[in-house]
Amino acid sequence: MRLLRSAMTTYTGTRRAGRLAGAAALGLLLGLTQAQAAPTSIAPPPSIADKTEQRKLYNEAQQAIRSGRYTEYRELLAELEHYPLKPYLEYNYINRRFSTLPAEEIADFERDYPRSYLADKLNRRWVEKLAQQGKWADVVTQYRADNATTELTCYYLRGRIIEGDQSAYKEVPELWSVGHSQPKACDPLFANWMDLGGMTDAIAWQRFVKAMDARQSSLARYAAKKMSPQKRRLAELYEEVDGNPRVLRDMSRFGKQSTDMQQIILHGLQRLSLRDAELAHSLWQRYDAQQLFDDNARLETQRYIAVRLLRQGHTSETEALIKATPALSSEDLAEWLVRDALRNLDWHRVNKWIAMLPSEARASERWRYWQARALENTGGSAEQIKALYQQVAQTRSFYGFLSADHLNIPYELVDKPVSVDTVTRDQVSAIGGVQRARELFILGKALDARREWYHTTKQLDERQIIAAGKLAESWGWHRNGIQAMIQVRYWDDLELRFPLAYQEHVNTTAKDLSVAPHLLFAIARQESAFTADARSSAGALGLMQLLPSTAKQTAHRSGMSFSTYDLLEPATNIALGGRYLNQLLNQFDGNRILAAAAYNAGPNRVKQWLSKSKSTSLPYDVWIETIPYRETRGYVQNVLSYSVIYGYRLGEEKPFITPSEARSSL
Repeated sequence: MRLLRSAMTTYTGTRRAGRLAGAAALGLLLGLTQAQAAPTSIAPPPSIADKTEQRKLYNEAQQAIRSGRYTEYRELLAELEHYPLKPYLEYNYINRRFSTLPAEEIADFERDYPRSYLADKLNRRWVEKLAQQGKWADVVTQYRADNATTELTCYYLRGRIIEGDQSAYKEVPELWSVGHSQPKACDPLFANWMDLGGMTDAIAWQRFVKAMDARQSSLARYAAKKMSPQKRRLAELYEEVDGNPRVLRDMSRFGKQSTDMQQIILHGLQRLSLRDAELAHSLWQRYDAQQLFDDNARLETQRYIAVRLLRQGHTSETEALIKATPALSSEDLAEWLVRDALRNLDWHRVNKWIAMLPSEARASERWRYWQARALENTGGSAEQIKALYQQVAQTRSFYGFLSADHLNIPYELVDKPVSVDTVTRDQVSAIGGVQRARELFILGKALDARREWYHTTKQLDERQIIAAGKLAESWGWHRNGIQAMIQVRYWDDLELRFPLAYQEHVNTTAKDLSVAPHLLFAIARQESAFTADARSSAGALGLMQLLPSTAKQTAHRSGMSFSTYDLLEPATNIALGGRYLNQLLNQFDGNRILAAAAYNAGPNRVKQWLSKSKSTSLPYDVWIETIPYRETRGYVQNVLSYSVIYGYRLGEEKPFITPSEARSSL
């Protein structure tokens, strides 16, 4: 076929005619009739229907654009009328000629692909170009608030003003008064606004405070320069307190009764509490007697100091503070105190602080479970304890599975696949953005595929989102199927939420290492939701989110060859991730709780936590609940829970906590 196609490029007819003639010639070579080779029905000809051939043509068209062979590009484009990525060719063609592009071509593209990812991207570029050319009337008409960046909004407001709409100045203060620098494109707008007297001390102070809170000191100083001399002195005091909050001990400098002075004091107390919460609390009591703080500001500051007291080990002081001011008892504070009580196995205090939680939090699975555990250890009613466990055991969750184990009853595994009617599924599959996302996904252009998908699905209703999720799962795009269920808050389709993705690779690794496949599935589901090209901010890669350094060490120990790029290949990533997990299991005597914690936070940190709790010897559920890192705590709970669900998905009943794990004291 390649030889035939090369020959056809020199044919004097059109590329389409050459293609059909080539198809007929190929049909004769294969013993077919000409009619069979080039059907005359209204369906697209084989060369168009054949996606493999379309992809070849698409790549040729892209190359033609890059090389400036526009006549060849247009001929190829005509052959790709029904190919989903045709808009990408048109967009790239427009990009190559953007500096001399007529407005009509932009309008045609936006009309042909309304509100698509590429049309919106093109609109933003076009408005920017119009502004740079000084075509302000066109900027105003072409600007779309739902598709704007801050830069474009500045152009739009400037355009309105130039075109005579002075009311646009009213929108400038909100745009200027932010805690970060704005684009340079906004500078002319801001300069005109200031020249006309728009700046006030109140606006400058507002930005100054936001910049200080955002730790943008240069911006804060810039905002201070816009203030009157009197206001600027307050800003200088604010900066002094920010840098050295201990100056608050000299109360004579902060005696003025004003909102600005109160902001300075409260900011300083919060800064001080980061280093010395005891001193901050002592000073707070004195300033609270001196200043008439707003009630909300008082409560916020007291809570902030209380949290810092806890983190610095002053538990009894915090409890005394909350006892004196019950309104301080926020969910975060009470949870911290419950966990402190659990860490010390002080079950009476556990009961006390659970009772201090807000009613909604107290009714959650987590705290009903711990209420039952506390009652068990403080001589509570057997009927009440059983009733609490039964309530929680009805949920498919970490605490539900723990409760089921306490009652020795089966786990609650509600599995109700969500249904999608054929009409909706067909409608969604026909949406241009969905088709483009799928084709980009197939071509391995993951970033572009995600952009198309998210841009398209955010415009869908709930019924269509579910259909899109089902479609994505059928293509092997597992993360999007999972995400669809999150978007519509439907939790009972276990097939979609917990796919058996890359099962062949998982089974191979599990067999090689004698590691349970449901645990490998659980780790991959938690780490990346089965996104093969996932990259974390810390540099972890692939399905099981391995750091290249960890993967390299694991590969060396296992006698495997390795390159960083290999981590984006599912087979390699699962093989190395499984081996690293197996090393952790061996290191922690097969205990999945500790291995999962180590997979997330690192084995050295887990050893530190174990050494700190050694004197207390905590039950496994208490140890998990009191893991210092919230992320790791949730990670371990999810991995254990997902293991049960994947056991169910694989047709195997797996215990939530193994007998050896249940017997262990951590």
